[in-house]
Amino acid sequence: MVHTLKTPLLTVDIIIRFQGGIVLIERKNPPAGWALPGGFVDVGESVEEAAVREAREETNLDVRLLEQFHVYSNPKRDPRFHTVSVVFIGEGRGVLEGRDDARKAAVYTSAHLPEEIAFDHGRIVKDYFRYEQTGARPEPV
Repeated sequence: MVHTLKTPLLTVDIIIRFQGGIVLIERKNPPAGWALPGGFVDVGESVEEAAVREAREETNLDVRLLEQFHVYSNPKRDPRFHTVSVVFIGEGRGVLEGRDDARKAAVYTSAHLPEEIAFDHGRIVKDYFRYEQTGARPEPV
């Protein structure tokens, strides 16, 4: 029996606390803009393992995950296809460097963010900074 299962793709994004801000990467590939480090979960890999791997591949940082922040699943969050992202908060250690499919990596604060943020990462970053100030997690949508 052949099954043609269609389901959203599972991804992870990591809010990396580093040097007084959070790390964003400038994407090499479309869609253009700045984004949280992250990517697709490989078969046989946990979301936690994927988050640490993707952070290392794109930022050169060793990341210790602190908590799972929220899950974002709006079907329109990625213009390419439907993805569901498990978002983690972590702490980075090491020398920050944009690698893999990241053109650059930089540290940003709530007062200083890039204009062009890819996907729904502008919302995620806004939710994170509100969480840091108030302790309120994003509401399920």
